[in-house]
Amino acid sequence: MPSSIKIVVGKLETVVEISQKIPEFHNPHGLSTYQQRLKQVPHIVLVAYVDETPAGFKVGYERDGYFYSWMGAILPAYRRLGLARKLAERQEIWAKENGYPHVTFKTRNRLKPMLLFGISRGFDIMEIQPKATIAEYRIVLRKML
Repeated sequence: MPSSIKIVVGKLETVVEISQKIPEFHNPHGLSTYQQRLKQVPHIVLVAYVDETPAGFKVGYERDGYFYSWMGAILPAYRRLGLARKLAERQEIWAKENGYPHVTFKTRNRLKPMLLFGISRGFDIMEIQPKATIAEYRIVLRKML
């Protein structure tokens, strides 16, 4: 069991470093994609540390007038420690404090743990976006704050 877990406002470079080690990310975004997406919009970048090691992240921003929880992941060695929940809670607090009535995110049908995580945290399925295969269908979820 880790001796310390902390959630902090982090750097995009750390997010990119972590994302390159996530097995579910077949083609992770680079730094320029994050910078472009977050440029000139309210956003938050959170990093979870376990015993001073960056272990996970969550990035969200304002999109079309609502708060969009865009990217997040936990390194496999640090899963089942509650990091995703802690990151999500911190992000939701920030969104509520900044006037957003709800949080929205999108996942792929093949990413069942993320889908179940959202549902277990009170998110509702709002839309299903068909893609080339059922596994790649996008599922849009929303939670009122």
